[in-house]
Amino acid sequence: MSEVRVGLVIEDDQDIRELVRVVLSQAGFDVHVASTGSAGVTSARELNPDVITLDLGLPDIDGFEVARQIRKSSDAYIIMLTARAEELDTLMGLEAGGDDYLTKPFRPRELRARVEAMMRRPRASSESRSVAEEVDPEVSHNGLAVSAGSRTAVLNGTELKLTRTEFDLLLALLETGRIVRTKADLARRLRNEPYDVGSYVSDADERAVEVHMGNLRKKLGDSIQAPRWLETVRGVGYRLAPGSSN
Repeated sequence: MSEVRVGLVIEDDQDIRELVRVVLSQAGFDVHVASTGSAGVTSARELNPDVITLDLGLPDIDGFEVARQIRKSSDAYIIMLTARAEELDTLMGLEAGGDDYLTKPFRPRELRARVEAMMRRPRASSESRSVAEEVDPEVSHNGLAVSAGSRTAVLNGTELKLTRTEFDLLLALLETGRIVRTKADLARRLRNEPYDVGSYVSDADERAVEVHMGNLRKKLGDSIQAPRWLETVRGVGYRLAPGSSN
């Protein structure tokens, strides 16, 4: 029997909440709902959901703070739902811990497609981590040890608290080394598509990759001017920084 997938909808608008609940239910999720930010944070902690849809305009706590609080205890995929079209709001949502976003009004089919793309990406449970560590060798680069099987990244003996999207981007660069990956390449990787599939990647998708890479760089303590791990190739994309003998 396949494992039950849990979805959490944090939304104060009853019509939208019901719409999202139906979409996730049809996608095979056991769906729970919350109409306030505080209730959503509590539910995320208790339910350990796989996917969370999060309205940015909640009545008690704004969605940015809700995302930050959820990220303290959960690695769930977070899709921000916002009526605001301003780029700044989108970037703030991703920086607060969101993985993706949709602007209202959105098509139910698009929401389902985003969720299903996320769920094709692996999620290591705590029970499988010890097994994965036995069979999955770590990849080390300049003092950073990354395990794809256990989905851990350890720097100087401390495990980094990365979101799933940040981890996937880091792993993508480790896998391809000094080959430059464009922002479109990495956006497709986050959809679990081949790099050369040629599917459409929007400017917003590429900008989201930039924000996630910026968050990842901050958590690594990496420098844009003298990178140890994430090297920006101006006007092209990103690649792994050269190895160091130190």
